[in-house]
Amino acid sequence: MKKTIGGQLGEELKAGFAAAFGEAAGAGVGIEAVPSTNDRFGDYQCNAAMGLAKKLGQPPRVIAQQWAEAVNARGFARCEVAGPGFLNLTLPEAVLGAQLEAMQAEGGLPVEQSGAGRTMILDYSSPNVAKPMHVAHIRSTVIGDALKRIFRAQGYQVLADNHLGDWGTQFGILIMGFRHFLDEAALAASPIDELQRVYVLSHQKGEEDAAWKEQCRTELVKLQAGDPENLALWHKFIDLSLAEFNRLYGRLGVEFDLTRGESFYNAALPEVVERLQQAGLVRESEGAQVAFLEEEGLPPCIVRKSDGGFNYATTDVATVLSRMEEFAPERIVYVTDERQQLHFKQFFVLVRKLGVKVSLEHVWFGLMRLPEGLLSTRNGTAIKLEKLLDEAERRALEMVKASSPDMPAAQQAAVAHAVGIGAVKYADLSQNPQSAVTFTWEKAMAMDGNSAPYLQYAHARIASVQDKYRERFPEGSYADAPLAAALADPAARKLGVRLARLPDVVAEAARLCRPSVLADALYEVAQLYSSFYQNVPFLKAEAGIRESRIRLCALTAAALKQGLSLLGIEAPDRI
Repeated sequence: MKKTIGGQLGEELKAGFAAAFGEAAGAGVGIEAVPSTNDRFGDYQCNAAMGLAKKLGQPPRVIAQQWAEAVNARGFARCEVAGPGFLNLTLPEAVLGAQLEAMQAEGGLPVEQSGAGRTMILDYSSPNVAKPMHVAHIRSTVIGDALKRIFRAQGYQVLADNHLGDWGTQFGILIMGFRHFLDEAALAASPIDELQRVYVLSHQKGEEDAAWKEQCRTELVKLQAGDPENLALWHKFIDLSLAEFNRLYGRLGVEFDLTRGESFYNAALPEVVERLQQAGLVRESEGAQVAFLEEEGLPPCIVRKSDGGFNYATTDVATVLSRMEEFAPERIVYVTDERQQLHFKQFFVLVRKLGVKVSLEHVWFGLMRLPEGLLSTRNGTAIKLEKLLDEAERRALEMVKASSPDMPAAQQAAVAHAVGIGAVKYADLSQNPQSAVTFTWEKAMAMDGNSAPYLQYAHARIASVQDKYRERFPEGSYADAPLAAALADPAARKLGVRLARLPDVVAEAARLCRPSVLADALYEVAQLYSSFYQNVPFLKAEAGIRESRIRLCALTAAALKQGLSLLGIEAPDRI
């Protein structure tokens, strides 16, 4: 695709500025067009004249006036001066129409390939082995998956890595519980639930019985030393857990390129500590090896405990070193909850001090809550992810049966899956990741608010309009109708402008690592389509205009479908 509309306007502004003031005058000054927050101020705005006033020794409004005259002289857009020196830009229908034509030619929502030839790793989801996935796990999973899709749309080679919690003291406790409390029938019926049950029983017994607790430690040491029986059990726990995780990931439409647990890097941990010692980054303190990070304003970070064990920071440094050697990424992005911010700051410092040249980014998110409070396994408010998904599909099926009772049962189930799973995902993705999310069914399943069902219904309604056109005009075609002809109506023009902005929105969502930026834009498009649909005749319009409007509908549907796909959400043609 040619440059996005924002990119084109930015180039025109720079060229106009150079024409008015000379090439050198704009050196080092950020000149860009940003979407107007109010349609009364045009389609885009630029406030760079304010920052250039001191450099050019002229009032901002004088600069803006000369600048606007130069931009207008290029014939690209109407450029007007407002206030103390703002530039308001309005796109001519021909330019807007050409951009929409280019978008439709490339599927509805083309994205500039800014990531072409670049490799990045996304580390997300990361559940713990032998524990069921709860609702709290969904944020990392769906945010990470949406970022994967968005970055891949930009041309990045993205490696999605599910870094499992598969090592640690809990396995000695679990081995003892498995050997003494296991119910084989329960294991066959629900493996992860049974593993959690025996773990809880073993942990409780350890709190009451010092000999039991010591035996758990012994079993852990045997596992770490490579005892065949304990290793076999450990592998069994992992296999059972992966089967359960992958089943849930399948329901969510989430896939990974790598699934490697902490244990994958165990052999490298002594070498990591040695490398940190040689670099002078750690020293002994009370028998432990510790990195002191006062210069960075951070507390000490233990990389090897006094008993010889290693911490998460050691494993994560080893993981980065391994990834650099195997994949040579230029970026590694971690998606975890807000409670791990200190950990990532600490181990990022260690990696950088080791001289590793890679961009390390922590995308943290707020915790999920129910209306009655924070989700917690301790107070019994943690809901299993599978139960949430079951309830979502059940509610969606009721909705589909009510709206389309004549739809075949198999199709109803498929649509209910798309709507239910989409509702759960969008309830998360439509929020700023750093905000806490209070999940309610009323909001998630709303047909008249910022929800996946609302967007999916908007897409399905457009599909219905296209079907009606084909029924009434079987010989007609809107494939080549000029999109610019539909833009004379104000409602259609507003919709067209928002559609033209979507490729820039995808880039902004990637830059900020916030899928919510895209979700907000798709919701606005759906709202503007609704206004267009209600206020402008489609099928009753005169020939030619009718086809142009139907084609604008088709582009809207394609953009919504592709935008939802970037969020990992399906868009059925009928609901």
